[in-house]
Amino acid sequence: MPYADLQSFIADLERHGELKRVRATVDPAMEITEVYTRVVREGGPALLFESVAGSRYPLVINLFGSERRVRMALGMEPGAFGESVVRTVQELMPPSPRALWRNRSTLLRLRAARTVGVRNAISQQVLERPGDLTSLPALRSWPRDGGRFLTWPLVLTRSPKTGRSNLGVYRMQVYSETTAGLHWQLGRGGGFHYVEAEERGEPLEVAVVLGGDPALMLASLLPLPEMLEELVFAGLLRGKPTPMARGKTIRGQVPANAEFVLEGVAPPGERRIEGPFGDHLGHYSEAAPFPVFHLRAVTRRRSPVFPAAVVGRPPQEERFWGETAQALLRPFVRLLHPEVTDLWSYYQAGFVNLVVAAVQGRHVKEPVKTALALLGEGQLSLTKCLILVDPDVNVRDFRAVLRAVRRNFSPERDFTLLSRVALDTLDFTSYQMHLGSRMVLDATSKPGAGLPLEATMPGHSRGPDAATERVGEGPVLRADLKAICPEIKRWRLVEDTLLAVQVDFPARSVLERLVTAHEMQGVRVIAAVSADVDLDDDDALLWGIFMRFDPARDVLFTEARLTGVQPTYRGAMGIDATWKPGYPEVLRMDPDVVRKVDERWKEYWG
Repeated sequence: MPYADLQSFIADLERHGELKRVRATVDPAMEITEVYTRVVREGGPALLFESVAGSRYPLVINLFGSERRVRMALGMEPGAFGESVVRTVQELMPPSPRALWRNRSTLLRLRAARTVGVRNAISQQVLERPGDLTSLPALRSWPRDGGRFLTWPLVLTRSPKTGRSNLGVYRMQVYSETTAGLHWQLGRGGGFHYVEAEERGEPLEVAVVLGGDPALMLASLLPLPEMLEELVFAGLLRGKPTPMARGKTIRGQVPANAEFVLEGVAPPGERRIEGPFGDHLGHYSEAAPFPVFHLRAVTRRRSPVFPAAVVGRPPQEERFWGETAQALLRPFVRLLHPEVTDLWSYYQAGFVNLVVAAVQGRHVKEPVKTALALLGEGQLSLTKCLILVDPDVNVRDFRAVLRAVRRNFSPERDFTLLSRVALDTLDFTSYQMHLGSRMVLDATSKPGAGLPLEATMPGHSRGPDAATERVGEGPVLRADLKAICPEIKRWRLVEDTLLAVQVDFPARSVLERLVTAHEMQGVRVIAAVSADVDLDDDDALLWGIFMRFDPARDVLFTEARLTGVQPTYRGAMGIDATWKPGYPEVLRMDPDVVRKVDERWKEYWG
């Protein structure tokens, strides 16, 4: 049976050894972050902090930080759910009695894709008018954060034009007892609703849900199409309609089974500086003006639990959020684009910065046509680097992807740059909020294309100074890299395709020498990274490369020229992925907090 609310899920997690209680009093300013970070990186359980300094409410974190907990929340494998819905749609075109019977269980679940009104709501057992936001155990996660934030608010709004709802997770900085910032990012449904209300000169009613049932919380994380409401999709996930109750101070309905509901409005034309905030890119997102939420009332259950999340340099709990979203929605992408056999967004690169699509090319340049279509789809429209591979390539294995790049990618034919396009609000690499560039690398096979590339040599080598020659056919790196560029501190060659070199800023001159050096012949991609990137850690390497470059600004080739307005690129691709002046700071915990947690570690688990 589906979980009716958050606390029934917490109880079941504890019964199955997937939750640990912390009874010691902890500080919501960074101490919880440090404890959580250590636990999540060890693959540990959800944590229920029973005593949070400055608040009477317990706090739960890392709820969905494992595949097992996600399966428990959904009652099924995420991928199996999406596949069953898509299979039902396909088999019912056209419908037949046999197909209807065969898919009866999915059809019954589809009937639950709706909301239902109720009179008695546990989320309204207690009414506080106007209530006090500062009484909540909101976190200050990182040292430079601009204040305390609600980090897992489910922000519910309705379109003033259509009445359709949007439920999304948008962080909220607590300013005072009755005001908070609303971080509505580019292309988000709540932001669209606010613009509609602002154009009418009207305040937008907002209900902030804290702690819904697992289906509601997971649905709020999904990048669904605008016409598909998260409240409705939650019913589909749950197998039961989403119960809703009339708001106490707003016209719209609110989830009936939440821990807290904060009712209020966002007035038109009002902005306030929000941030900085330690974000999932592993850097701070800098302070910027955003709309303001004004609290009218707090409703809650009698003994609520406050949900929180921490984001930062991967890996974090959000890895499992993103992978769950991919598993749920990937079958729907294939329904729209049958030539796409698989799709994977890498959590190490913040999901949107590196996406690999396996495409069955049925005619000339179909993979590129598919790439352009994918870059116009929902969350995929924020993708910075999209790599296309053949269906037999495992898109989840970046080494396999690199081997495909080595076999099939020629920049003259297979590199596409899209400049001056929209980017994720949190992306800082172009130095302009919401604007930047994207690139597509077509590494699919092209029979008869006459690929002018050297033979492939599988394998992987690394070294601190000079490369060593290895026995085998095909090109290998035979160079003393420090003789070419003394600035290089360390290097690593992955799959004879990607050469990562560790250098200090500025790195452009190093890249220019490397991509033109004859000793580099056969190396496809050369990436310069900063000293804080651990070259021996695959996750850190992906983070260090794909978080820190803008394609139009930071990519170069051995040769680049224009014929009319047509650019032509040849040779090796260089990527300047070093940290650059003007980039926000990297997230680092306060050393005093680290020492404090070291000293108290046994106390937490006593």
